[in-house]
Amino acid sequence: MTLPSPVPPRPPDLTRRRLLRLGGGLGAAGLLGGALTGCGGTAEAEPVTSGTVDLAFWTHDDAYVEYFRTAAENAAAAGASPFRWRLDPTRAGASDVVTKTIAQAIAGRGTPDVAGLEIGAFPRLLRGELAAELLQPLDDAVADVRDDLLTVRTAPFSKDGTLYALDSDAPLVVYYYREPEWRRIGLPADLGSWEELAEAGAQAHRRHDVCVGQVSVGSELGQVVQSFDMLLMQRGGTLFDERGELTIDSAEGEAVLTFLARGVQEGWIATVSDPMGPAMQAALKSGRVLGLWMATWYKIYGLVPNVPEQSGEWRIRPLPAFRDGGSRTSFTGGTGFAALRGKENTLAAVDLITAGYLTPAEQVRRFLDLGYLPTRRSVYDSEELLRTEDEYCGGQRMFEVYRGVIDEAPVFHLSPDKPVLDTVLSGYLLRAYRGDLSPREALRRATDDFHGQTRSSRS
Repeated sequence: MTLPSPVPPRPPDLTRRRLLRLGGGLGAAGLLGGALTGCGGTAEAEPVTSGTVDLAFWTHDDAYVEYFRTAAENAAAAGASPFRWRLDPTRAGASDVVTKTIAQAIAGRGTPDVAGLEIGAFPRLLRGELAAELLQPLDDAVADVRDDLLTVRTAPFSKDGTLYALDSDAPLVVYYYREPEWRRIGLPADLGSWEELAEAGAQAHRRHDVCVGQVSVGSELGQVVQSFDMLLMQRGGTLFDERGELTIDSAEGEAVLTFLARGVQEGWIATVSDPMGPAMQAALKSGRVLGLWMATWYKIYGLVPNVPEQSGEWRIRPLPAFRDGGSRTSFTGGTGFAALRGKENTLAAVDLITAGYLTPAEQVRRFLDLGYLPTRRSVYDSEELLRTEDEYCGGQRMFEVYRGVIDEAPVFHLSPDKPVLDTVLSGYLLRAYRGDLSPREALRRATDDFHGQTRSSRS
């Protein structure tokens, strides 16, 4: 099924001028966002409170459809909800789900009941009152388990203290390494710090032409920033603070970019266009890349499809620590599931999301079926998950690693200006990798350009 074509009403001239000002430099999300206030709105529907409902379910990944279908069946069998759900799924690109949802809201028809909002696209809903106008607050729905929910996964999908989506994952960043190859060339797998790994990796690169890390340098700007951001969060820095203010020009930012630039220039950090694409596949197959930091989902979407023949060879461990501070893990990725507000099926949509994402049994099943980590802290003590062995990673009990670092995971916040930062910062990261700019100068120039662009877009 394809998403419906938006048919927005014609706004008044004053509103149109406001939209054009808001949209300058911010793309479609900024342009469409302002139209929801006083334009194209419809009266809120009387919500259905029980019975069988057909839910329009929009997502970028078919795996979520099957997961929620099973969750709906389980909840119905347990008598845990007054609803019975039938999902009418629509699959589209992650960015398209957000763009089309906004557009259909302007049109006053055709919005989804449940939308999976990938974390890279969600910041577009943080501009102005978009989230509040489009999405049903979930604070009441999670009140009974709020203290058990990981703040590190509710904060990115919140605005002004209101929670608008439940995350599908707690994608911790860990270090992947190809154990037989590390053993063959004499690389220790238990090095405690990045500085020690850098020294050992540089020596291994000189002797064996291998890499123990990778950064993205391709056309997907979010991926370029992601390589930097994972270690920035680990080191204790952030892209944005709780108020949405840019914070990259910091001691933590300079330390991380210095580390990455050194690794790229010395050769023990590889540069690839896409960590999931053909260039990375070639680097993995050839044995050029023997280790990298990446989220827990990378095994599923990066290693297994690209190098299935290396099953049994890979392992994970906590990230090496930085000597000057930080934790042993980080975050990247995630998808928040939200219910659209003011619709006939709003209550049914909220009930499906909570049935699928809040019960401990479903959180366990989500990891076993999809490899996605629990978002409730208590589930990390699940004996079933702690005993689970992973065949691709040589029978390793991977959940033991996740359990060991979850309490060190950094909290981070999103900003509606994240797309602007991706555009600006990615270019300066590449210049620092090449040695054209010092890390400090790269971050200062990126900060200046970001502020220039965001001031211009709001004037």
